[in-house]
Amino acid sequence: MAVHDTQIMEIAQRIRGLREILEVPVEEMAGLLQISPEDYQALERGEKDFSVTLLQKCAIRFGVDLIELLTGENPHLSFFTVTRKGDGIRMSRRSGFRYQHMAHNLKGKLCEPFFVVAPYSEEEQNKPITLSTHEGQEFDYILKGTLRVRMEDHVFELNEGDAILYDSGHGHGMIATNGEPCEFLAVVIPKE
Repeated sequence: MAVHDTQIMEIAQRIRGLREILEVPVEEMAGLLQISPEDYQALERGEKDFSVTLLQKCAIRFGVDLIELLTGENPHLSFFTVTRKGDGIRMSRRSGFRYQHMAHNLKGKLCEPFFVVAPYSEEEQNKPITLSTHEGQEFDYILKGTLRVRMEDHVFELNEGDAILYDSGHGHGMIATNGEPCEFLAVVIPKE
């Protein structure tokens, strides 16, 4: 079993354990995540990977910090946290996208800040961009490269220094363009 597979299994075990402790039915979790009960159970068995969106929904339902699901540890700083370059909690979610959580030690966060690298894929360039949703808002700031963004029926490109703030309850998706990965800061603000 690879390290990534081990991480998926550990996250799955934490989610199953919390669901069982809180006595949340499988059907309720499946409905919350908008997947079938069978697909949800496959997630809990570690047979499928979790997207950041699914993890956020689980964390909110269970009343825990996202970091607790990812690491098994509860954030412990209450005033501020500094995350040095390369030191955030790394996650590989959603078809090659790399996420690095940039404030994992701060408890009571009102947002989830990520450094994200969207991979360039020639195959994705002429396909419709897959959409996802999650409650709340998201702010994305482009650091390097170009990001093609789809907001339901609207498609446009963001370049270095461009930013977007949106209601993430609406369908949204993105891919890197121009032959190179795109690096950006994503700040996810959950709905209270």
